[in-house]
Amino acid sequence: MGAPRSSCAFASLLFCLLSAAIAQRVKVLDEVTGYLGQEVTLPCNFVSTGNEIKVSLVTWMKEAAGRKQNVAVFHPDHKPNYPLETEQGRIRFKTQTLEDATLIIGPLRMADEGTYACEFAAYPLGSEDGTTNLVVLAKPTNTAEAQEVKASNLELPVAVCISDRGKPPARITWQSGLNGNATVSEVTNADGTVTVTSYYRMVPTKEANGQRITCIVEHKTQPQPEALPVVLSILYPPEVTIEGYDDNWYLSRNEATLKCTAKGNPPPTDFIWSTANGPLPKTVEVQGDILLVRNVDASVNTTFRCQATNRVGQVSTDQVIFVRDKPNLEGAGTTGGIIGGLIAAIVAVAVVATGILICRQQQKNRMDREEDDQEGPPAYKPPPPCQLSDETEPVPTPSEAESIPLKAPFYEPSTTDDLFGGVAATTMEEAPRYHELPTLEEREAAADAGPSMEDEYLDQINPIYDALSFAATEEEAAMAPMPTDKAFIMSRAMYV
Repeated sequence: MGAPRSSCAFASLLFCLLSAAIAQRVKVLDEVTGYLGQEVTLPCNFVSTGNEIKVSLVTWMKEAAGRKQNVAVFHPDHKPNYPLETEQGRIRFKTQTLEDATLIIGPLRMADEGTYACEFAAYPLGSEDGTTNLVVLAKPTNTAEAQEVKASNLELPVAVCISDRGKPPARITWQSGLNGNATVSEVTNADGTVTVTSYYRMVPTKEANGQRITCIVEHKTQPQPEALPVVLSILYPPEVTIEGYDDNWYLSRNEATLKCTAKGNPPPTDFIWSTANGPLPKTVEVQGDILLVRNVDASVNTTFRCQATNRVGQVSTDQVIFVRDKPNLEGAGTTGGIIGGLIAAIVAVAVVATGILICRQQQKNRMDREEDDQEGPPAYKPPPPCQLSDETEPVPTPSEAESIPLKAPFYEPSTTDDLFGGVAATTMEEAPRYHELPTLEEREAAADAGPSMEDEYLDQINPIYDALSFAATEEEAAMAPMPTDKAFIMSRAMYV
């Protein structure tokens, strides 16, 4: 009994090896992925190991409902045949040879998905085939939008995200900072694709209006998830306020205005002005959301009402007006204080800016002087300090000045008789003029040689200073070094 069992096992192993060796002659891919609406290629090649093997027929078959259907047939003596073809050229052989039976299908339909067998009729081996699984994918169309809902206390869908006609079905999630949740549903279409729909649900409030949430769609055909932002639109009635009343409306005031401000979704477009007692005064002019009072009088001492309307509803609000006989000085003082504060701030800024400019200018001037000092010594030579000579008379103190006798004018003996004519005139004409006098250096050089004519000339007193002299006393005349009857009151250094 053991021998027969061993023989059976050996025969089974041999059959498997032979089948594997035969199957290796047909080269196909185990799985091929195609996309809806595009072309796909199903490779199939027969590898011959010898010249004794002859291929006579190539056939592509598709397994459907447990049976096989011919998709494409090629015989060298006949044209290729495509039994399941309903559209010319949608299914075709890549090359019309018995060794290469590669098949092209496109544009793909979802019904093309399935298992395909490539079979070769070979002599003397018989039929040999290889199978390929064709997977058809469909890239979905993704959209997301807000759902307009009115503000309420009930949970409602405020946004929807749709991944349409995808294969396989897409995965949808939401990113949101709001307190909501999502629901997902799938629908299989007639062509085999799937449409996925997700709603984001929450209690809609006016605070949620304008908030942004994001729909995230993941699918096999997309290299990365697609993000679709959604801005929520929550409808709510207007919120109305009246602006412009400053509690300082007084008789004969000009151009007083009120403004009706309203917020809502959608924004209010219609504004109606009235008073609590009925129609508006004749002195009032309506300009849309503006109420203009050109001249304030007693008729505007009332309650104004503004009503704003949008698609959701109508809302109104009131503003009580009190007309005074005279301006409200407290309010004016407050306004004046604000204006004064603004002016003071502007002046302070101007002062600071001026100080900065002055500092910068001073710094620039100091830097320029430093640069000039670094370039070299100054171009001018300062004069030497003055030295006192023997001729210079020291300035007496007040106590000494009273005891010093006045110096009498000096004249040549030949000229005392005639001050302005004769020899005196001749002597003055021959005397050197001021611009002809020697310089300081020349005078210092000649000091050692004794007094010169110029020095003697300078010691003389010009006659024009006689008017500044007075008659000398007998003691002064006796002490005077030269005969004269007048004493000069000016120092020699002053007229020189």
